[in-house]
Amino acid sequence: MFTGIITDVGRVRSIERRGDTRIEIGTAYEMAGVAIGASIACGGACMTVVDKSEGVFAVDVSDESLSRTSIGTWVVGTEVNLERSLKLGDEMGGHVVTGHVDGLAVLESVDPIGDSHRIQILAPEGLEGFVAEKGSIALDGVSLTVNGVQGRRFWINLIPHTWAHTTFRNRRPGDVLNMEVDPLARYVARLLSTNPAAGGR
Repeated sequence: MFTGIITDVGRVRSIERRGDTRIEIGTAYEMAGVAIGASIACGGACMTVVDKSEGVFAVDVSDESLSRTSIGTWVVGTEVNLERSLKLGDEMGGHVVTGHVDGLAVLESVDPIGDSHRIQILAPEGLEGFVAEKGSIALDGVSLTVNGVQGRRFWINLIPHTWAHTTFRNRRPGDVLNMEVDPLARYVARLLSTNPAAGGR
């Protein structure tokens, strides 16, 4: 489990195609304190550390993950938002993020507004109903608040800190983003679809 508060921006060091795909990511994390088998959210996707050395860790990515996340677009040098898994007692600064990517959103525009940046996102088809004004969404692992919604499009304001300390600073229109809806929205939708007493069918 994660909170969507990015604690490092890593960089892809190598990509090795084999049965699965092994990716090495450079990081500022003190790897002596990261166990083999630990979970790290990489661009919002929960990955398992399978190897490590000073300043770098490796993850194995299945074909399923490559096809359903933006990891398939990564190349050597790609910057990656990183967050270590939540520990009991840690501050819950964002919202509950599982690291299970629901789909690929598209960044349609980036506009400076004062010191902040307003981004327009096109949600994956079928997920627009999970996006609500003033609700939470995770994009590339970053916990964000939705400012407005119209159909599949929604808007988010990135404050200067978020812009400077995540990969959004290098994103361009047309880029795909890993999108995870708020788990609460997912369960409410399931309840409404299966329980007539709750207003479902």
